[in-house]
Amino acid sequence: MPAAHPTVVVVGASLAGLLAAPTAARAGHPVTVLERDALTGPPGPRRGVAQGAQPHVLLHRGLAEATTLLPGLGEDLLAAGAVRVDTGRLPWFGPAGWQPTDVPSYAVLSLTRPLLEHVVRERVLALPGVGLRGGCRVRGLERAGGRWRVLVEDGPDEEADLVVDASGRGSRLPTWLAALGLAVEEPETVDAGLGYASRLYRARDGHPLTNGAVVQSTTDSPRGGLALPVEDGGLLVLACGYGEHRPDRDVDLVAYLGGLREPALGELTAGLEPVGEVAVHRQTGNRRHQHGRRRDWPDGLLAVGDALCAFNPVYGQGITVAAIQARLLGEALRRRRGGSTRRLQRRLRAAADLPWAVATGEDRRYLDGTTPSPAARLVGAWTTEVGNLAVAGDRRALVALGRLYHLMGSPLELAHPALLLAAARRRRGPAQPSAPRPPELEALLTAAHG
Repeated sequence: MPAAHPTVVVVGASLAGLLAAPTAARAGHPVTVLERDALTGPPGPRRGVAQGAQPHVLLHRGLAEATTLLPGLGEDLLAAGAVRVDTGRLPWFGPAGWQPTDVPSYAVLSLTRPLLEHVVRERVLALPGVGLRGGCRVRGLERAGGRWRVLVEDGPDEEADLVVDASGRGSRLPTWLAALGLAVEEPETVDAGLGYASRLYRARDGHPLTNGAVVQSTTDSPRGGLALPVEDGGLLVLACGYGEHRPDRDVDLVAYLGGLREPALGELTAGLEPVGEVAVHRQTGNRRHQHGRRRDWPDGLLAVGDALCAFNPVYGQGITVAAIQARLLGEALRRRRGGSTRRLQRRLRAAADLPWAVATGEDRRYLDGTTPSPAARLVGAWTTEVGNLAVAGDRRALVALGRLYHLMGSPLELAHPALLLAAARRRRGPAQPSAPRPPELEALLTAAHG
């Protein structure tokens, strides 16, 4: 990587691209972001973000990392209408029933994806040294005297010392690399065939809804759903299913959610006023490129975000991983060490190791014809046991699962000796009755029905 203030071009104004730009700019490097969509007017869905109508949250780790990159971002998002949700108070119906809601956990910010992108984009473009070219489609890369030439359709090309591909799941970087004569390895993929259908709702009396609920799918009942509060008092409701259970655009969300193993979301949605149409999303497979593993990885080229590793969005990990990668990029640029970017690309890829293991480990359970390894079966069985402890009210289990979900802790925390003892005691003791619906859910139902 060039040592002295390289010019940086970021391909894609995705959240991964927007978070990468300020790290480079603050290290003293001029940055140009190239985005194929025209980014004008108020927040709204855009073609380049297929999942834009689905619920989004910033996990606690993601919010912390993004706030380090853009100080005050959390306050800006709240001022724009984001809703703070304590995930410990969020009603969650897991495989073993309702989790307790009396143990506070990490807070997340819930808002629509267009508003999130709008606020982040406004913050990034206000920084000195950052420019944006909207309506700009990149068609390839060329080497130009030790630098890169980014080839652009219907406009002037851009030259750069460092190119960061943040163009998402639709990244054409493998094609561009092949055109340069470089070997490209096939990405690793795990696709459980999950599909979503979402719709925005509001209370009929205009009362703002400030909490949500989750009904988790299981291998025995491969349908689930969730509802999360968003700006302007709305509630974004999602139905999801695997394989033949995927909802389509014509789905009756009230009936679909009412048919889950816990019908609370159907009861909730029935009392609300729908806003807009149902939006469907099926690009949910996990896909991890091998960028940086080969020794011939070219200097001055990096991939981040979904262009490097895309997760099943149901786990909410993508934005957080992109924020971690942006921090790693900034640290490398501030050190200004010369040489290859290959080592940095490998570090960016390694940032996804734990989220990848979590997402693919869960999704593989829904794949037909697959036989998990003994180690995978053991991990799955123990994770289920820790989940049972959490439902039974074990505080350590609740905290450990929360830390892992928010990428704040290590999976080793699930193997704490105290949890092993608690599991043994639970198995020896009498069966515990199923917990009733938490009061937070009853309060939400009351608010929804007026």
